[in-house]
Amino acid sequence: MIGSDLVDRCIANDRKAQMALYKQYCEGMFCVAIRYVNRQDEAEDLVQEAFIRAFKKIEQFRGDVTFGAWLKRIVINKCLDYLKKKKERSISIDEHELQIAEEPEWTVEEPVSVEEVKKAMKSLPEKYQYVVQLYLLEGYDHKEIAEILDLSPTASRTRLMRGKGYLRALLTEKKHETGS
Repeated sequence: MIGSDLVDRCIANDRKAQMALYKQYCEGMFCVAIRYVNRQDEAEDLVQEAFIRAFKKIEQFRGDVTFGAWLKRIVINKCLDYLKKKKERSISIDEHELQIAEEPEWTVEEPVSVEEVKKAMKSLPEKYQYVVQLYLLEGYDHKEIAEILDLSPTASRTRLMRGKGYLRALLTEKKHETGS
């Protein structure tokens, strides 16, 4: 865990302390960013921007979560903002009126590798992809996903349920295509 002394030094604009935090977290944050943008140069730029934002806003770090979790949220938000700007389109749907069904078992009959799951996740419609990724890969709960994506926790649950359904269908279809 990051000592409050290092964070305090960053608040005081200590460049050595900033570099220490950067060195400790840059590789992990790059791994988070690359899962969203899929291009090394874009991921590197977004991580740099996230660190700049984190150092500008470091006095807002309250220590109620780890510094890494706080920084990870900044990186994810940077990535999502970038992807939204890149798409420059929005999908309008009244998510708050959707009904939540019981979440079915969503395992796939055939063994599937982690890489196959990640590849299939990239084929999901964007509104489902982000929720599935935040939930399954990043480990956020529905309240946190709702805050990050600016939706209700109910919409997050609905998108996760539907996203996992699409994911299961994609993985099952993939297995049938390969003749497994």
